[in-house]
Parts: sequence; C-alpha cells; structure tokens
Amino acid sequence: MTSSRSFLRSTLSLLFGLLLCLGQAQAKPVLQIAAAADLAQCIDELNAGFSAAHGDVAVTASIGSSGNFYAQITNGAPFDVFLSADLAYPVALAKAGHADLSSLITYAHGQLVLWTADMALDPAAGFKLFDDARVKRIAIANPDLAPYGRAARDALQHAGVWEAIQPRLVFGDNVAQTGQFIATGNAQVGLISAAHFKPGVARPGRSWTVPQSWYPLIEQGAIVTGRGRSNPLAKKYVDFLRSESGRTILLRYGFVVPGSPR
Repeated sequence: MTSSRSFLRSTLSLLFGLLLCLGQAQAKPVLQIAAAADLAQCIDELNAGFSAAHGDVAVTASIGSSGNFYAQITNGAPFDVFLSADLAYPVALAKAGHADLSSLITYAHGQLVLWTADMALDPAAGFKLFDDARVKRIAIANPDLAPYGRAARDALQHAGVWEAIQPRLVFGDNVAQTGQFIATGNAQVGLISAAHFKPGVARPGRSWTVPQSWYPLIEQGAIVTGRGRSNPLAKKYVDFLRSESGRTILLRYGFVVPGSPR
C-alpha cells in the first residue's frame, strides 16, 4: 500500500511538472508599449507587424500623452518601450535612470494639420479661418503634456494669433482627445496630427497642413525603458520601427520617417 501511494505521488508530481512545463512553453512572450496618442490609429498594425516578424508574441499598448507616460514610467509603470511624440521625454527618462539612452531612436517626424469636421468651413484659409464667426471653439492638445500641443502653440504664436484666440481655446489631454473634440463638434476647428486619419478611409471634413517652418520639427522618439532592458523583445521592437515594414506602416499613416522625402 505504501509503495502504491508513493508511486501515485511520484506519478502525479511528474504529471504536474509536465503540465507546468507545457504551460510555460505555450505562454506567449509579452511586450508592454506606452504609445503617444498620435499613434492611436496605427499602433495595432505596428504591433501586428512586429508579432508576425517575431513569432507568436503578445504585444499590448496603452495610448496617452507623452507627458503623462513620462510621469508614469518615472513612478514605475510596467512598460517595456516608450514611443513618445518628442525626444525630450525619452531623453529625460534616460537621464533619470529610467530608460536606456543607447536604445533611443527618432522613429518618425509628426505633421500638424488644421482640421474641421464641418464641411461649411474651409481650412485652406489657414488661421484666417478663426475670423469666421461660426468658429466658437478652437481645440489643441495641452502644451504642458503633449508635444503636438506645444507645436500648435508655436505655430499660432508664429502666425501672431495666439493671444487673440485665448478665450476660444479648448485643450485636450492629448492629440487624440483633441481630435474627438473636433469630430463631435465641441470645437469647430483644431490643430491635430496628420496621423489622426486612417489611410483608405474617407476623411470627414477638411484639413490644411500647417507649414513645417511655423513650428519646431516634431521628432518622435522610441526608447527601451529600465524595465524593458530585461526583455529582449523591447530592443527588437525599437529596431522594427526602423525596418522596411515599420517605416512603410508609419508612412502610410501620415508620418514622415527619417530619410524619406517630405
């Protein structure tokens, strides 16, 4: 009886070990991405492309303002890769010891557009559109949190209209929320990323591309976080953004990638 019980325990222990090993073998490697809001339309395609290139990988992404992600990662948020809408936040993370500076790349340059969902308004007039009495609210991203907000502010200051439109400004937490304000009519016009629109889908309303000379170049940086140093997928993801597949996706969604013609 004793030997039978011992054999049973040994068999069960062996089965449990095999099941545990099988479960570990079947578990997908996981990669956590913090992505700037201007990537909201294309991040799923980027992640799918990365997963296809590197086997069965579970890639999850959170979308938000670069400034908020900077604060979260500084406070220990579990992200492996940070895709910022500027270079300043990733560099600051690295200097504070929360990211690997050697992994930093500029993966794209952003473009600013003036957009309205109201077909009765014509953004081809540029910022003169603000003189139209029908424009009650003008949306931009919060300059304190979002690089596109700072670019919008700089462009408006360059054009000499920043002070005049102050009473009509509404601020989104990020550029994606700013787009929602415009799409829902809570703001008649606003300044957002050219990447706000999906390729191949009819763009609602009309837009005008703000001259790049009106605001500093929006250089978007990708970096491996301190947590991501121990995840080999993190550096591979950053490298994927510079691959032909990654660049093609970014270009299709309205980004300018380093080395491509404007």
